[in-house]
Amino acid sequence: MQINLITGISGSGKSVALRAFEDAGYDCVDNLPVTLLENLVSTLEAENSERIAVAIDARRGKSIAELPKILENLRRTHQVRIVFLNANTNTLIQRFSETRRRHPLSGKTQQSHEATLIEAIDKERSLLEPLRAQAHSIDTSNLPAHALRSWIQDLLKDKPVGLTVVFESFGFKNGLPSEADLVFDVRCLPNPHYDKILRPLSGKDQPVKEFLEKIPEVVSMESDITQFIEKWLPHYIADGRSYLTVAIGCTGGQHRSVYIVSRLMNHFCAQKDLAELQIIFLTRHRELDSIPATVI
Repeated sequence: MQINLITGISGSGKSVALRAFEDAGYDCVDNLPVTLLENLVSTLEAENSERIAVAIDARRGKSIAELPKILENLRRTHQVRIVFLNANTNTLIQRFSETRRRHPLSGKTQQSHEATLIEAIDKERSLLEPLRAQAHSIDTSNLPAHALRSWIQDLLKDKPVGLTVVFESFGFKNGLPSEADLVFDVRCLPNPHYDKILRPLSGKDQPVKEFLEKIPEVVSMESDITQFIEKWLPHYIADGRSYLTVAIGCTGGQHRSVYIVSRLMNHFCAQKDLAELQIIFLTRHRELDSIPATVI
């Protein structure tokens, strides 16, 4: 059975993600108590269910600490994937303010006062950290709902089980992606933004590609990043990693980083020896997919 656990910080888009699983034909359960997860799996297995998605968050309190052990037991006989949704604190505060929802951990603290929103968010991050460390993480801080659904759909495409490598472009002006494992800074490369014709285009457009591929520094940077990933990718696989996010950043996340990500994707997808290792390659373009954070 394929078991997908959807978890993460409240307000980061878990409901959107769960609906994407539901649209893909998964049996879905929201806000399941941790102690009932194994019983649910047994019940659905008896009903010949092959794919399930379960949303669990930190509102269950101390029982969330039992979840890593439960998942370890389930992995002995099932495929288990954890999708962890995250967002920066300022974005979460904005979302809770606009929806007027209470944070699920906004109860009394040990000091016998009502927890502030920031205190509740910090407590939730602490409770869920053991899960985040072993999950496929998605930062939804600047991500619209339709882009999150699209990223989940890419994740659900039927592919062999192995290491999932995500090449993600981003703009440093909007901060680092929280899920990034490796970060490469390409801001030192010539910027198409200063060409009035190229400025409204992106690194996906042919004129920008032709501009960048003629610059020796761009070719050299791409080669260096490619060689670094090729050298260390087997070590990440040997380490038992399930997910690796390689983030490429330029100033605005529109031209240079997008171009390099596309080039990396084309290069690694063409490597037949990597296909034998069952590596899945995905791309994300954070800024190109982004609109104001309040949409989730």
